[in-house]
Amino acid sequence: MKPKLRFEPDAALAHLRASDAELAALIDRVGGFALMLKPAESLFEAMLESIVYQQLHAKAAATIHGRVRAILEQHGGANPDALTKATDEELRGAGLSRAKLAAVRDLAAKCIEGTVPTLRDAHKLSDEELVTRLTAVRGIGPWTVHMLLIFYLGRPDVMPTGDFAIRLGFKKLYRKRKDPKPDAIIKHARRWQPYRSVASWYLWRSLD
Repeated sequence: MKPKLRFEPDAALAHLRASDAELAALIDRVGGFALMLKPAESLFEAMLESIVYQQLHAKAAATIHGRVRAILEQHGGANPDALTKATDEELRGAGLSRAKLAAVRDLAAKCIEGTVPTLRDAHKLSDEELVTRLTAVRGIGPWTVHMLLIFYLGRPDVMPTGDFAIRLGFKKLYRKRKDPKPDAIIKHARRWQPYRSVASWYLWRSLD
């Protein structure tokens, strides 16, 4: 079953159009909101993929991710228990660096101990609670969690100011001479609440 957004895009666009003329013009240029959520059976799967893809080109990351998934299937499936059964040699042979191996080991441990919630429980937690709990995993920072909140969980009001493309899109749209600081973006984005994720999606599209 494909994941679904937990808000009405039409209501979000109406709010954003009414609150920000420049953003309204961008929406007109880009067209309808077409974010497709990424499917995942668990936060473990989503975060495993995020760790593997860090600092790699998509094609290389996809290859390594596929190999890691294949190893986990041999040990019972794409879950934390399977990762604890996989050897370092297997995972390193799949292409994981030492740093990423340490990160996925910590991810499995944090899932088993409950720091990383189940997907069902994650839907009951606030964005702030999820950022706090998920950044406890080695190698996971706020940016990674913000991407998960937007693209996997469909949260409507995430403002990923740590994303370079967001800052560049903001600078371009509002014709800023200097690179905008995160605090300045957050202050401007108050008018977008509670749909800052949707506004962010349009800032990304403005660079296409």
